[in-house]
Amino acid sequence: MNVFLRAYYWLLDYLYVAKVQIANLFARDTALPYAKAGAPPVLLIPGVYETWRFMNPLAEVLDANGYDVHVVEAFKYNTGSVDDMAALALQYVQSKKLHNVTIVTHSKGGLIGKRLLMMTNGSNVFSSLVAINAPFSGSFYAYLFPLKSLRLFRPSSKVIKSLAEDVASNNRIVSIYGLFDPHIPGGSKLNGAQNVQLPTYGHFRVLADARVHTAVLDAVAQSSAKEQ
Repeated sequence: MNVFLRAYYWLLDYLYVAKVQIANLFARDTALPYAKAGAPPVLLIPGVYETWRFMNPLAEVLDANGYDVHVVEAFKYNTGSVDDMAALALQYVQSKKLHNVTIVTHSKGGLIGKRLLMMTNGSNVFSSLVAINAPFSGSFYAYLFPLKSLRLFRPSSKVIKSLAEDVASNNRIVSIYGLFDPHIPGGSKLNGAQNVQLPTYGHFRVLADARVHTAVLDAVAQSSAKEQ
């Protein structure tokens, strides 16, 4: 892909981010309206600097297809460590007495989701992880930014190495990614996982892409069927 197309997809991605973040500033901070008792549970985990509302397109699709959709509002903008965020997510799920939960994530959320699988290995708390554009191998762009919330994405970081060392959880992961991700140049392919590459471009705006929605629904349905 030439440099002009790359720049074009970068621009589209950030225009999407600006639109969503501005809309979220004016949204009322109310609890997620999609939870429904008795339906297969799904936990949404967004990326760094994203509130749960960033994943609202997926929440709406999952809700429309009969799933019990949950988020952890205590994440706020998800700037904490992977371990701290995973602890918050596990606390939430346990407080709701949820079992066989499918985790659906975006970006950093994929790292948190994999940590949750590792933390609860052998239990029936979480069934699988469906990760969209997850930096499982990190991103060398993180070396350019000294912010603590972004340093964890460095390929040499402890958390990236720790997650990579655990290969036992990979067969419970569906990694969904496109042809070009401006934030994860190394891609999101994960050995041992079910890798689903779509003809999409971008890191953020794919959350509103119908092709991604279909791939997520297929993966969640597959996960739910295993638990029946």
